[in-house]
Amino acid sequence: MKTRKRNTNAFTFMAWTSFVLSFAAMLIGIYTLEEPLSVKGYYAVTAMFLTMSAFVLQKTIRDNQEDEEGTGHGSHGGLDV
Repeated sequence: MKTRKRNTNAFTFMAWTSFVLSFAAMLIGIYTLEEPLSVKGYYAVTAMFLTMSAFVLQKTIRDNQEDEEGTGHGSHGGLDV
């Protein structure tokens, strides 16, 4: 059974490129910020936390949607657990 690919290569490239560019811009902004190192550290840690939590939220939403459709790997065959 052939599975359908959800995203084109161009869209995947665009998504990763925009992520890398925005992440780099954020780090450059923090690096060039004219504040004490403690302030820069606070911004850097909260930026990393925000980035990590965005990935986790996206995965959770996608997994829940796949489970509701019954096509996910975590599906229980339509049984409510």
